[in-house]
Amino acid sequence: MSERVWLTVPDVAERLDLTPSRVRRLIEDRHLLAQRQDGVLRIPEVFLTEDGPLPELRGTVVLLGDSGFGDDEAVTWLLEPEDSLGAAPIDALLAGRKAEVRRVAQALAF
Repeated sequence: MSERVWLTVPDVAERLDLTPSRVRRLIEDRHLLAQRQDGVLRIPEVFLTEDGPLPELRGTVVLLGDSGFGDDEAVTWLLEPEDSLGAAPIDALLAGRKAEVRRVAQALAF
């Protein structure tokens, strides 16, 4: 996985002017994904815009969950280069390739 910036729940809360419990709710509701690292819940910074979670993220996360991906697996898939996209899925989402990313995610269903 390329070097990404990871933020804690309090970091995200401060950045988005939310409470930590609201950030945890965004994670529970799958608007954001997080991974435990050394016992601390962390969110990739690339999953955020200035205003909140990346809007294209939730539908993709739900699709991955429906395809059998756990949250950790979904985070890893989004951040690692995907040969069929020629980029990490999150970078393809940021480039406006939502439909393509979701087609690839759907094909991964197991």
